[in-house]
Amino acid sequence: MSIEEAVDEDSKQNHNSRLTYEGCNVLLDINDGDRLVFSRLTAASTLKIGNKKCSLQPLIGCPFGSLFQVEPGKEGTFLTRFVENAEGNGLEEKDVDGSKDNRALVDNNTAQSLTSEDIDEMRKQGAKGDEIVEALIANSATFEKKTLFSQDKYRVKKQKKYAPRVLLRRPFARSICEAYFKKHPEKIGFMRVDALSLLLSLGNVTANADVLVVDMLSGILTGAIAERLGGTGYVCNTYRGSSPYPVDITRMFNLSDEICKRIVHASLTDLNSFQTGASVSEGQEETLPVTHSGGLDEVSVPAEDGGMDVTPERVSSPIIKPVKSIKAGQKATLEAIKSWKENGFSSLIIAAPELDPWGIIKEVLPLLSFSAPFAVYHQYAQPLATCMHNLQIEKMAIGLQISEPWLREYQVLPSRTHPHMQMSAFGGYILSGTKISSSDSLTSSN
Repeated sequence: MSIEEAVDEDSKQNHNSRLTYEGCNVLLDINDGDRLVFSRLTAASTLKIGNKKCSLQPLIGCPFGSLFQVEPGKEGTFLTRFVENAEGNGLEEKDVDGSKDNRALVDNNTAQSLTSEDIDEMRKQGAKGDEIVEALIANSATFEKKTLFSQDKYRVKKQKKYAPRVLLRRPFARSICEAYFKKHPEKIGFMRVDALSLLLSLGNVTANADVLVVDMLSGILTGAIAERLGGTGYVCNTYRGSSPYPVDITRMFNLSDEICKRIVHASLTDLNSFQTGASVSEGQEETLPVTHSGGLDEVSVPAEDGGMDVTPERVSSPIIKPVKSIKAGQKATLEAIKSWKENGFSSLIIAAPELDPWGIIKEVLPLLSFSAPFAVYHQYAQPLATCMHNLQIEKMAIGLQISEPWLREYQVLPSRTHPHMQMSAFGGYILSGTKISSSDSLTSSN
C-alpha cells in the first residue's frame, strides 16, 4: 500500500471514528455554555480564553465529550485533560436540612482576605487554578456560613474565572442548531432544535429517501437531512434563479465524502423543464458562491460581555494543509434529474423565511410523487395559514395541519431539579401534509 492510499484509508477511518483528528471541525463549550466556539483542529489552531491563548493541539486524537482545563505553564497557558471526580459534589449525601441560610450575610467586600496582589504572586509561583480557588475558599470569612448550595455556586463561579474548562463537543445537527439559536438565531431563521427535529420527522427523512429541499437557512437543514440519511438517498437543494442558496453550515458537520456526494443542487428551471430540453449539462459541477456565509470562513465577531461566540476561530497555518475532500452541494447529474422527473421525490421540506410559502410550494409540489409528505417551516403562522387555505381550495394535499413546537429546559441537579426560569417564547411553525393526485394532474399525465 502506498503512502497516499494509507493516508486516504486513515482519513476514512477518522471520519467514522469517535475521536477527533487533524482538520476536523469541533464545537468548544467554554465554562458550561458561557461561550461556544466552532473551530477547526490543526497543530497551529489556538483558542482565546480571557486574555490568554491556548493551543488546540492537545485536543487532536481525543474522544468527543472530553473535558479540558486551562493550566499555567512556563511557555504560557495550555489545555490539559481533566477528569471530574466520580463522587461529584456530594450534595445529595450531605445534610440538607435547611438549618443554614444567607440572611445574615452582608456583601461589603470585606469577607475575602486574599488580595489581587496575593493571587498574582501565586500565579507567578506557578499555582494552578484549582489551588487558587481553594485558597480563596480558605480565606473567605463567610464561606462556612453559607448554605451548601451557595457554597457550590461560589466554588463554580471562582472555578470559571481562575480555572476555565473547555468541553469538546461533536458538531452535529442538535449542537449546531443550539449554538446558532443562542447567539445568531437570524442566520437559521429562528429555528429551534425541537422545530428542526419535528421538521425532519414530518418530512419523513429516512434511509434511501430522495428529499427535495428549499433551504435558505445557510445549510443547517441540508446538513441535518444528509446526516440522518447517512450516505443513502439524495438531498436535492432547489432554488430560483441561476445561483443556489449557500449551504456553508454543512461543512461543520464533518460529513464523509460518501455523504457529501449525496448532497446536490438543481434549479427549479432544470427540474420543471427537463422534458422540454432544459440545458442541464451532464457531469457539470458548480461550487457554491460564498455569500452570506455562516460557515467556517466567516469573519469572527467578538462576543460581548463574555457572551457566546459561535463564529469559528480562524488560524492560518502555512505548514499544515488540510486534506482535500468532496464539497457538499455539487450540481445534480442528468440521470438523477431524469429519475426524479419520472418517479418524483419521496418528500419535500421547505425552510425559506424570505419567500412566500404558497408561492414556492405551488412550484415544487408537482415534483413530488403521489402520497409523499411535505413540511414547510416559517417563523410566523399567518403565511402558513394562507398557504394551507390555498392548498385546501386547490385540492392539492390532505392531512394539512400547522404545528407549533414547544420546548422548555430543566435544570437537573441534586435536590435542585426545576424548569429554567427563562425560555424562548416560540421556535417557529410548521405546515405539514400529504400530496394527493388531483383530476388536473391525471389529465396532464394522460
